[in-house]
Amino acid sequence: MKLCGMTDVGRVRRENQDSYAFRRMNDEAAVLVVCDGMGGARGGSVASAVAVEAFSAAVEELCAGGVPNEPEGRERILIQAAAAANRQVYDMAQQNIECEGMGTTLVGALVLSSEAYIVNVGDSRCYLLRDGAARQLTTDHSYVQVLVNRGELTPEEARRHPRRNVITRAVGVDSEVGCDILRLDTCPGDRLLLCSDGLTNVLDDAVLAEVSAAEDDPERCARALLEMTLDRGAPDNVTVVLAEI
Repeated sequence: MKLCGMTDVGRVRRENQDSYAFRRMNDEAAVLVVCDGMGGARGGSVASAVAVEAFSAAVEELCAGGVPNEPEGRERILIQAAAAANRQVYDMAQQNIECEGMGTTLVGALVLSSEAYIVNVGDSRCYLLRDGAARQLTTDHSYVQVLVNRGELTPEEARRHPRRNVITRAVGVDSEVGCDILRLDTCPGDRLLLCSDGLTNVLDDAVLAEVSAAEDDPERCARALLEMTLDRGAPDNVTVVLAEI
């Protein structure tokens, strides 16, 4: 398994409020996470950094005795890790007036040799890059996704909508948070892409697939995606984490 990740403030923002981590726990298991913070001049970067560390540490602690064999146990680890991240961000926001109202998206993955388990809150995404195609695995918790679900917007219209950055669910805003969990069977050569919306608001799925197919090395692929986003104006922070099975 090959892992890499990188982030950039972009061409417009003054501060990078994205955070990420990737950690190999053993030869066949790794944890990945990307968070995109929100909430004031300082709160967003604090929220995302706290959530990334809390989530990663919780997964590692819960897997310290070995990754559970059954899917339910693996899913439970991600649910508990997301809850731990939510609790830490929420508690910090309650205790520090400078952090009041802060929150963050979260997309995380427990990646094994033949399976991956993914959790998400908000509009940071996970994609499967396989056989020259890019498939979005997560569903955004966002205002425009609600409109797409109702048939009031097409996915392409949602990409250009003025309220596309409004999310309906975030880590740390309330004392508890709901998250989506999914399981994926993986094959050798598969790539999992975790990213903030600073990437996907600029590059569409076809471009993600094209770049991945053109780059044999996952780190070069991640770098190419990041640089292409910057070349196209990068109005937001951009974060890319890749795992190649």
